[in-house]
Amino acid sequence: MTYVSGFVTPVKTADKDAYLRCAQAAAPIFKEFGALAVVENWGVDIRDGKLTDFKMAVKLEPEETVVLSWIIWPDKATGDAAEKKMMEDPRFHEMEMPFDGKRMVVGGFETIFQA
Repeated sequence: MTYVSGFVTPVKTADKDAYLRCAQAAAPIFKEFGALAVVENWGVDIRDGKLTDFKMAVKLEPEETVVLSWIIWPDKATGDAAEKKMMEDPRFHEMEMPFDGKRMVVGGFETIFQA
């Protein structure tokens, strides 16, 4: 089954268009490196949790919105190889990232079920 790189990050609400432009520029590069799909989601119904939630996870500030993103890879090896290529690719270093990467939550997941 596939492998998913998942991300949750805070983005200034006023920077939504800049974030979208960045995502649209990065997606073809991810696909060039083997991604099957790239999905970006802008938070519109982020609920408060009792113990934890998306807002707490990224230390969301009042003028920010939570973004949930994922990249689907054919397998973990492809995702790992792509991550290495991204670190070496000047196109990624030239992009202006309109979010605080220090508060980004990142993880890799093996797909165990898909309908």
